[in-house]
Amino acid sequence: MEFGILSLLPIVLALILAFVTRDALLSLLAGVIVGVCMLFGQDVLWNAKDPFRGLACVFQEALGNADFIWVLCIEVFIGILVAYFQKSGAIKAFSDKIEGLHLGRKGTESLAFGLGMFIFFSDYFSPLYVGNVMRPLTDKAKASREFLAYVCDSTSAPICCLIPFTSWGIYVAGVIAGYGAIADSAAGQAAVIGAFKYNFYCIAALALCGFLGCGIIPHYGPMRKAEKRAMETGAVYAEGSTPLLSGELDAIKPNEDCKPSLLLDFIMPAIIIIGITVGTYAVIGSARTLEAFIAAVMYQFVVMLLRKSATLKQLMAVAVEGIKAVMSAILILAMAYSINWITKKLGTAAYLVSVCEKWMTPFWLLTITFLLCTVMSFLSGSSWGTYAIVLPIVLPLAFAITGGEMGTVVYAAIAAVMGGGCFGDHCSPISDTTILSSLAAGSDHVDHVKTQIPYAATAAVIALIGYMIIGATL
Repeated sequence: MEFGILSLLPIVLALILAFVTRDALLSLLAGVIVGVCMLFGQDVLWNAKDPFRGLACVFQEALGNADFIWVLCIEVFIGILVAYFQKSGAIKAFSDKIEGLHLGRKGTESLAFGLGMFIFFSDYFSPLYVGNVMRPLTDKAKASREFLAYVCDSTSAPICCLIPFTSWGIYVAGVIAGYGAIADSAAGQAAVIGAFKYNFYCIAALALCGFLGCGIIPHYGPMRKAEKRAMETGAVYAEGSTPLLSGELDAIKPNEDCKPSLLLDFIMPAIIIIGITVGTYAVIGSARTLEAFIAAVMYQFVVMLLRKSATLKQLMAVAVEGIKAVMSAILILAMAYSINWITKKLGTAAYLVSVCEKWMTPFWLLTITFLLCTVMSFLSGSSWGTYAIVLPIVLPLAFAITGGEMGTVVYAAIAAVMGGGCFGDHCSPISDTTILSSLAAGSDHVDHVKTQIPYAATAAVIALIGYMIIGATL
């Protein structure tokens, strides 16, 4: 069936309900149910005879795959690792150490930004690590959870998208191989490197985040209200909100008779994660993030047992509490994957492309490309899916302008797709990294999205102006 504009209904409904009800899980579930009703009776739902069978089909198809299970496992092991940090007293010890430096509110927020920039190799690891490490510090500094979530989000996908040798750069290099003068993946890698300086969105997003953290640019929009609330009342999240990080972790207390070691209990797990992630990427070209977290959890388990930071029974109980703490995020992520599966079957992305493709004249190529990618990635929550759909359409148009040669139009077109796709990954409420940022920062998910969108939109406007200038001067 051709659904046309109706293919937007499930995701648009979910977005509207998320902002009205402030309940991301319920809103996404409503969008999934509407999508099931639209697809009811078709082959993709196994020709289900009733909506319940259709809903079961969506869950099995959307969640019964390696991608979702991989992200789920990362969240589970993150929950366990943070719970072990709590039990060993490592997070408190690190917080006390930094607190002794008297960094102040802006210094603490700047530290969070710097830590996020340092962990540039994984858009999953970065928000989870930065949020969990910095949350106690930003709470003491009376910085809002919304701003911490924004920092986690703004220093994850944008920095990964900018650096050519991350998984993002490698992926794009593979997608564009074979088009025009891009003969193979090696030429694709060179093209991604050449596109770096034209990735205006990611550059603007990172710069804006840093300037806000340092206080060079004052807060505006909903974030200003959130920061004012935290500073004046000490309420790091709004009354009535539902932080994704549940109270299980706060209830975990270290054994009083065991003094934590920052080296063994805090620094070494981080070194293990960074070492395995970066090392596997350097050796085999693929960052083994999940394996890194598994190794860190096993290390922490053994060290705490040997140092008598906890008994075997306590360690198992703490691990369960850590898993409980991330259940809200796992459920939201499951609904996000389900509604993404539905939008693919409805042809949402293909419809958007068909509507906008006729506007892609050479003069407006860069501008329309960037706008199209921002809309597609925001509605789908998928940057890589946007890349896979749009790049094969945009590149032939760009090479037609340059006569088949590499040139500014080609590099800028690649950057426009990468930056526009990153916009959705960065701020869509159904994006996995947006959900992970809310989880790690302990922020209400809808509040995170509402406070972040004005900043993401600012960076997008700056990028759009940049592409319009390039398009007008070529």
